[in-house]
Amino acid sequence: MDAQARDRIQELGRGVIRTEAEAVAALAGRIDHAFATACGHLLACTGRIVVLGMGKSGHIGGKIAATLASTGSPAFFVHPGEASHGDLGMITSKDVVLALSNSGETQELLTILPLIKRLGVPLLALTGNPHSTLAREADVNLDVSVTREACPLGLAPTASTTAALAMGDALAVALLESRGFTTEDFARSHPAGSLGRRLLIYVDSIMHKGDAIPQVRTDVLLSEALVEMTRKGLGMTAVVDEEGRVQGIYTDGDLRRTLDHQVDIHTTRVAEAMTPNPKTIPPGILAAEALKRMQEARINGLLVVDPEGRPLGALNMHDLLRHGVM
Repeated sequence: MDAQARDRIQELGRGVIRTEAEAVAALAGRIDHAFATACGHLLACTGRIVVLGMGKSGHIGGKIAATLASTGSPAFFVHPGEASHGDLGMITSKDVVLALSNSGETQELLTILPLIKRLGVPLLALTGNPHSTLAREADVNLDVSVTREACPLGLAPTASTTAALAMGDALAVALLESRGFTTEDFARSHPAGSLGRRLLIYVDSIMHKGDAIPQVRTDVLLSEALVEMTRKGLGMTAVVDEEGRVQGIYTDGDLRRTLDHQVDIHTTRVAEAMTPNPKTIPPGILAAEALKRMQEARINGLLVVDPEGRPLGALNMHDLLRHGVM
């Protein structure tokens, strides 16, 4: 490909982005009382939001339904053609219908309009023609019209589908905020994703407990502390007093400093070389919070302690990495 052809292709790509960006920007001025009314219907829905659309509008509708469902507004997509052959039974009197059609005259949608009306459910529409049949029949019509498609032939749905998708996202986010939907709510519907792991895993479920907690008394020798660290394999050991309360921590980093100072590990007590008053965390906090504290303090391990400062568990960066928290 010569330089002239490459430049031409690049400019065509930029033109598409500009056209679609303009189409989306124009929607901001259409967020009005109709938008608020549509959100009111969706918030009041005690059933499901049923999204309808044919062709490219159907693909956009499927994505909108998925976004709604994952952000606290139960929704699913129904193909209008299949609706005429039995799938209309999926719509109940408790539902709200959200229909997408750029022309507003999609025949498969118009065919089932009387049946939707008979159910008495709210009908919301996203159309590019506010004077179309679908727009007129809808309880609320949201105008997603565009001045032109990004396709140079003006045929392939491009800017129009982008505008419809953006309006669907606007609805979903407005509902999310109105419902008080939280990051933990989102994580519960995405348990297999990285966000779900970060927001659903607590330190209690991944920390080393009981005999697996590395700990030694303050009066033991460094050599004994090193044996404990090696046996438990966490690169650290808690140093506790006679009542089992944490007084310090001895880590791989402390060992390197010990060796740098040529300290005799067979005659020096661990209390003389430990890091006193180490960073600790209480049980019941998110593993992601533990990770944040470790990163802020630039440490590789943490002790989990009770209110009296006695060790309940221990974890390190490898535990967080193994469980997908980082």
